[in-house]
Amino acid sequence: MSRRLPVYLLIDSSGSMNGEPINSVNEGLRALMNALRQDPYALETVHISLITFDREIKEIFPLTSIEEVQLNDIVPPPSGATHMGEALKYLLEKYDEDITKKEQGKDGDFSPMLFIMTDGKPSDLQVFEEMVEKIKSYNFAAIVGCAAGPKAKMDFLKQFASPVVSMESTNSSAFSAFFKWVSASIAAGNQSGGLEAAGTNHLPPPPAEINIVM
Repeated sequence: MSRRLPVYLLIDSSGSMNGEPINSVNEGLRALMNALRQDPYALETVHISLITFDREIKEIFPLTSIEEVQLNDIVPPPSGATHMGEALKYLLEKYDEDITKKEQGKDGDFSPMLFIMTDGKPSDLQVFEEMVEKIKSYNFAAIVGCAAGPKAKMDFLKQFASPVVSMESTNSSAFSAFFKWVSASIAAGNQSGGLEAAGTNHLPPPPAEINIVM
């Protein structure tokens, strides 16, 4: 079996995402998967996990090869909290379970990539602060934060993600541009050995709809 490039997607599915935002996210995820399935290198190595967070944390699917991903629409609750800290806690638990580490005579997986998107801020601040400190000890090749829309508080993402990008709008064109950039970023990570040697500077420049804030 070839070395895997694990990619984790953490998507805010709180009540504020209802309507056009979550519809646009679902369209963007389908476009992302279609784009990756056109890339023969990604087909060989990229494995994706989708985790959503609102008042509950849901693993939509675990680390799965692109060919085998079954993508269902994300459906947010009518309202409720944004448990970003619990999502990060769950993510790190999955990291410990999922990632094959380098051992004598075996290369193990490439360092994972993480993309996390929110349109607000964490409701579980104590857990969030604990996880921000913990995630720094994990070997992610890239942690990309996306602050979606005018109410997103990017200062929280800045505590553990780099780069952090922002979208002024949560309409379909903005999310479409974001997920196209995610696809291009995954492809760049795949071609450069999970960014292990090149670092996040190897990520492609974002489109006009997305602004890098750090």
